[in-house]
Amino acid sequence: MSEIKSYRASFLILIALLIACFLINISLGSVSISTNEIINSLFGLSDNYIIQNYRLPKAITAILVGSGLGISGLLMQTLFRNPLAGPFVLGISSGASLGVAIVILGAGVFGGAFTTLLISKWSIVIAASLGSFLVLLAVLAVSTKVRDTMAILIIGLMFGSITAAIVSVLSYFSSAEQLQQYIFWGFGSLGNLSWNELFVFFSIYLLGLLMSIVSIKALNTLLLGENYAKSLGLNINKSRLIIIIATSLLAGTITAFAGPIAFIGLAIPHIVRQVFTTSNHKILLPAIILLGAIVMLICDSIAQLPTSDYTLPINAITSLIGAPVVIWLLVRKRKMMF
Repeated sequence: MSEIKSYRASFLILIALLIACFLINISLGSVSISTNEIINSLFGLSDNYIIQNYRLPKAITAILVGSGLGISGLLMQTLFRNPLAGPFVLGISSGASLGVAIVILGAGVFGGAFTTLLISKWSIVIAASLGSFLVLLAVLAVSTKVRDTMAILIIGLMFGSITAAIVSVLSYFSSAEQLQQYIFWGFGSLGNLSWNELFVFFSIYLLGLLMSIVSIKALNTLLLGENYAKSLGLNINKSRLIIIIATSLLAGTITAFAGPIAFIGLAIPHIVRQVFTTSNHKILLPAIILLGAIVMLICDSIAQLPTSDYTLPINAITSLIGAPVVIWLLVRKRKMMF
């Protein structure tokens, strides 16, 4: 408890930054909106269509994506005790990409009527979710036969390679227009969700978040090593299953609704560890939620190209901004905290 109190000021700063970034994100775009108008709209004192139906859902999506990927990265890095593990190491993103590829690129193999029948916003979301879920089931089925955690990591990567190969075959038989549509989905997007879609997104996100919170004690124990964790009475198989499902719910849902977002899940846990210099997940988890949301809002604000009608791919911004920051932090510290 005393350790948590020592970081109270840091958490207050992060909360203030999150509020500021949230307001800035909503204000920026092709049409500039004043802070007073934003506040009035948020509290129901005025009705601004742009804020209510586009910028507010987009800003909330950025918060969910940034925090969810950050949590997923933390769970995977702790479970596999690997600083290079991210939220997609189990092949979740590859499974989602395969599902979307079957819908978008399927016409090249199954005929044009297939694409005409299937392509819609919800069909792409459902296809991505099913792809992630099927890969998850395959990984979980294998994990019941394999006791070595690192073996599960390698198996997840192999499933990712298999799905990538299938996507390559579908791409070979697809037209330029279909390939372009699939590539655009791969860029990632935060601004295409309606309130109904956002409600579904948030409901699944909340379930994954609750499972992550329940796993905090197990995560702290796993840092001591699996053998020592067993001696303390931790059920390794049960804890591992909960952590994998929580990661899959968060990363799979984010990929389904926003596309594959790079960098955030891998880098945010490292940045938080460098700033907070602790391995206690009671501190790391809320800090990652806040910082992940802040970084994603900043990246989205830059991607908007304020005063312009153009929007840059969010994946490009997260990588261009985030990767140098992580390199600088690691060079400066000369050591990865884990």
